[in-house]
Amino acid sequence: MPAGTQRERMEGCRLSDIWIGIIMGIVEGLTEFLPVSSSGHMILTAHLLDFTGERAKTFEIVVQFGAVLAVLVLYRRRFLSLLNFNLAKSKGLNALHVVMAMFPTFVAAVLFYSPIKTYLFGPMTVVWALVAGGILMIVAEKANRRITAETLDDLTYRQAFGIGCFQILSLWPGFSRSGSTISGGMLLGASKTAAAEFTFIVSVPIMFGASGYDLYKSWEYLDWADWPLFLTGLVASFLVAMLAVVTFINLLKRISYTWFAVYRFLLAAVFFFVIL
Repeated sequence: MPAGTQRERMEGCRLSDIWIGIIMGIVEGLTEFLPVSSSGHMILTAHLLDFTGERAKTFEIVVQFGAVLAVLVLYRRRFLSLLNFNLAKSKGLNALHVVMAMFPTFVAAVLFYSPIKTYLFGPMTVVWALVAGGILMIVAEKANRRITAETLDDLTYRQAFGIGCFQILSLWPGFSRSGSTISGGMLLGASKTAAAEFTFIVSVPIMFGASGYDLYKSWEYLDWADWPLFLTGLVASFLVAMLAVVTFINLLKRISYTWFAVYRFLLAAVFFFVIL
């Protein structure tokens, strides 16, 4: 093959990778913290882009770090305040709230990691998760009448632990971490915004841990020649997630939570006809 032709193919491949990275990064950043299932959107987008295999799985792990970093930047003051471990003098949200919310999911993930990966990572299970999550969201919206925690600092330890129990549902791909925890928070008396912001904060250590572990397990598939793809996706995810989180909090103050459930039902239908 002539040198010029080979060079052109390599450049075309890199350009294709960059576009895939941008598109997938936008989808990840836009959906990771919304109650619409980022995994469902990523699977659907990857299918449409014909981006599959171990390389794609590794990319999806890496690109999550961009979304996590966005929350870390947006809520940096909150995270700094969590470093105060003097619980006797701390007022409002503290590190123990976060630990109590993480504990149930951590235990469930350790005990059921293999069965979850084996039985719940299929297209049909994602469809059912989208529907089930949507139903839970509608129930939460109808039941969220007596609010006892208007802001983050009003959350009790019991509510934090309860939200953590609901977060176990997020281990089911397609259910959505935000969908399960925000709905759980609303059912336990938290306002939509308080439940959402607590979800964002708790998601950072959990996603760092889960994505870090998955990346370790997939290390053999990490090819440093793919750095343009990974870096592009990471940056796109970070920037879009910053905008998505701020916009989502503002939307929750203005519109019904049920609209996100309706969107999930529509996505489940699209997923069913396109993927299955």
